[in-house]
Amino acid sequence: MAKMTLRDRVLGPRVPPEQRAAHAERYRRPMMLFGGAAFLLVVSIFLPYWILRLRAPQFPDGLVVRAYLNRLEGDVETLEGLNHYVGMPSFEYGAVLERSLSIIALVVLAGLLIAAFAFHNRWVVVFTLPALVFPLMFVADLQYWLWRYGHSLDPKAPLAGAVGEFTPPVFGPARIAQFETLALPGPGFVLALVASGLVAAGLWYHRKAYKPLLDQLYGKARS
Repeated sequence: MAKMTLRDRVLGPRVPPEQRAAHAERYRRPMMLFGGAAFLLVVSIFLPYWILRLRAPQFPDGLVVRAYLNRLEGDVETLEGLNHYVGMPSFEYGAVLERSLSIIALVVLAGLLIAAFAFHNRWVVVFTLPALVFPLMFVADLQYWLWRYGHSLDPKAPLAGAVGEFTPPVFGPARIAQFETLALPGPGFVLALVASGLVAAGLWYHRKAYKPLLDQLYGKARS
């Protein structure tokens, strides 16, 4: 009776050399997709994930804030001054944990995708799922902080009563008092979305490549 080795149980079946040579593209495609996703995630670290444009009568040229994973750039000081008048907390108090861990987290996600090369069974999902859902988690976390800032106004601030509590949308246009805002996905977020799509495609091709080997291996183990 054929038995599976510990290596087979953990990593999945090995591809026979002759089969890998005959179907090289089939087994190479999942690794290329996972590797491409890992590369895009690392590149996205250096690009803004979220862009906010604001326009008001006193700012005819508009204001722009670009949110990277770990910092804000653009007209941040001007917007901080406006926040003071409406009673909104300073940006430095928002998403402190997320900003401190974001770079390391994305490097880890990229590393997990590379580590997924070694797995030819269902364990591959454990290593690829974080990168697959990362864009959704980013949007959910950003929406939470937008809501929290819009509902944490200091009632003693000069213009807090005029503005009132609000919840800006993550993406799209909005109006807050006399300000018209437009929130857009940044190029970093777009790359993360593309990476998520590559991971999904990689999982599909991974199953297509290795499920027949798994079925054969488990069939032998039960025989």
